[in-house]
Amino acid sequence: MAEKSPPALLKTALELGPVLAFFVAYLALKDRVFAIAGNDYDGFIVVTAGFVPVFLLAMGALWWLTGHLSRMQVVTAVLIVVFGGLSVWFNDPRFFKMKPTIIYLFFGGVLGAGLLRGRSYLQYVMEGLMPLTHAGWMILTRRLTVFFLGLALLNEAVWRLMSEEAWVYFKTFGLTAAIFVFFIAQGRVFRDHGTQDSEPN
Repeated sequence: MAEKSPPALLKTALELGPVLAFFVAYLALKDRVFAIAGNDYDGFIVVTAGFVPVFLLAMGALWWLTGHLSRMQVVTAVLIVVFGGLSVWFNDPRFFKMKPTIIYLFFGGVLGAGLLRGRSYLQYVMEGLMPLTHAGWMILTRRLTVFFLGLALLNEAVWRLMSEEAWVYFKTFGLTAAIFVFFIAQGRVFRDHGTQDSEPN
């Protein structure tokens, strides 16, 4: 399927909508317990069970609209299904809370492996979005590798040491804000190593 360009607002809604829906549903159901098939499930588990299909539907819609899903989106979807499914199956929220740790360790590990080979796998995934020189890609990849590993450690600290509600706030807003701030802070790299052709006079 050829890649298409849907409205930016719709694309953003499909990418962020499931996470925000999870947050709203959690606030509404966090103090409730549901008896299902003879087992008691707290609100977190029920919301997780609903989040998985909603996320997959959003990714399916995104693929249908754009004709493309990035490798990062595909890996994230697989891990959400696996760890969300484990949390529901074992009625244990820890699996889902570990998901960001696994995701960031995976991405950080892949980028780090590329760096050891003198390559930027980030360039392979995102070159069409951010045209940079090879040196620029290497700088950005090194920084993002450290950043991902730091997020993995931070997620572990938050879910293990803080309340469930604090982790939900952190997952919904903290991680998203951290990634946004990281890329904003790379403005100098984009400026000094950008390869975008200037407009003709």
